[in-house]
Amino acid sequence: MRRKLRKALEVPFPERWRALLAERTWWWPTLGEGERARLEDLIRLFLAGKSFEGTRGFEPTEEMRVLIAAQACLLILDHDFGLYDDVTSIIVSPSAVPHRGPRRLDGGIESDEGTMLAGQAMLHGPVLITWDSASNQARHPERGHNVVFHEFAHKLDMRNGAPDGVPPLSAELKERWEPTLRSILGELREGTAAGLDSYGATNPAELLAVATEAFFDTPDALQRDQPVLYALLEAFYRQDPAGRRAR
Repeated sequence: MRRKLRKALEVPFPERWRALLAERTWWWPTLGEGERARLEDLIRLFLAGKSFEGTRGFEPTEEMRVLIAAQACLLILDHDFGLYDDVTSIIVSPSAVPHRGPRRLDGGIESDEGTMLAGQAMLHGPVLITWDSASNQARHPERGHNVVFHEFAHKLDMRNGAPDGVPPLSAELKERWEPTLRSILGELREGTAAGLDSYGATNPAELLAVATEAFFDTPDALQRDQPVLYALLEAFYRQDPAGRRAR
């Protein structure tokens, strides 16, 4: 595998991929030269090291694989690629997938009712992404929903076990992280937290995923409405999307 990854970095990053990302994401043109070079390396590693599978005879295209890989890798732009060692494969479905079984709703309530999944991250397993959601959301970041950011934030959360809203953190950052998430979770459940989707009230893991969507898609609004949370995410991801947009 290491040899395969090394060889992937020897192949120049295709210009058609750059054109695709410039057209389909708001953040690609805001990256600095060094950031873009780093992300291009991560995308090549991701595409070489992770398998993409389709459901029901669906075959993921090059466009799909590149766009999903780029968004997943943006989260780890200033981290080690090893954070995604637990990602075995990416399953791409053309549309939402029915899900049966218990699930947790806002406020921690459990429900046995079926639902339709736009994505799912599995502990020690693959990530499911529905292409119609991923494609539409990449075109409309102002809505603050991004299934790729959401599910790969869960995978980062799972690096240290079952998802609990606490990804791998320094001791200093963790000391500030958990009280902040508890406070915002309470505000979301009371309906008084601005700048975040109410689905984040489900539990701390969903709060992290929802906050990650906002951090990368609507950073200006998150920084305005949740400055403490924005600062924590900035420290963890080692990125400042609002600052990039301003530049």
